[in-house]
Amino acid sequence: MNNLQNSSILIKIDNIVKNYISGTETLHILKGINYRIEKGKSVAISGQSGCGKSTLLNIIGGLDYANEGSVFIGDDEITALSEKEISLYRSKRVGFIFQFHYLLKDFTALENIMLPAYIAGLKKKEAIERAKSLLADVKMEDRKNHYPAQLSGGERQRVAVARSMVNNPALILADEPTGNLDQQNSEIVAQLLYESAKKRDKTLIVVTHDKKVAERASIQLILENGQLREENN
Repeated sequence: MNNLQNSSILIKIDNIVKNYISGTETLHILKGINYRIEKGKSVAISGQSGCGKSTLLNIIGGLDYANEGSVFIGDDEITALSEKEISLYRSKRVGFIFQFHYLLKDFTALENIMLPAYIAGLKKKEAIERAKSLLADVKMEDRKNHYPAQLSGGERQRVAVARSMVNNPALILADEPTGNLDQQNSEIVAQLLYESAKKRDKTLIVVTHDKKVAERASIQLILENGQLREENN
């Protein structure tokens, strides 16, 4: 692990293999992926449906496991962590954004954002102040006391973007974050996501089918035939 110490590399993916068993057939989804991502970069991963984009993202985020290979985040090999350690990794070092917002319906926008920090041990006042700052990032200060049912789809997703950063993770993983939105809201959410990640010096990985969302990233990757390749701009 020491080879990553004091390096600009945050994510090191080594020979990641992922297979699924379907009846008598073995589906080879990820075929020995190797890649390095520097701290503070924004990366978009595109590719056909079912090619393994979300699977790769979930392996990096500790939500799924690889059949072979290793993923390092900083100096830590997350693919070798225990279940307890991986749970801590997910809560402290990674922020997740999904296609569905998963906001708690009985809590306001502000409360939905501050709760993960409060649960993680931050004092309530500090958690609220952090949530307010993040709400400002996504242009939702005037909606802080609204419940999810009172927010539009785009507004809910903007709250989800803010929530992903409340525990100050180094890494933000977004899986089709604009997939349920119309084009106008998609562009707004994508812009706010990339701007917030840059402002707060986060490393961002976005899985998306939307070319406009992908083009905002500093690095565009295509997952094809189980391998990553850089998009030719």
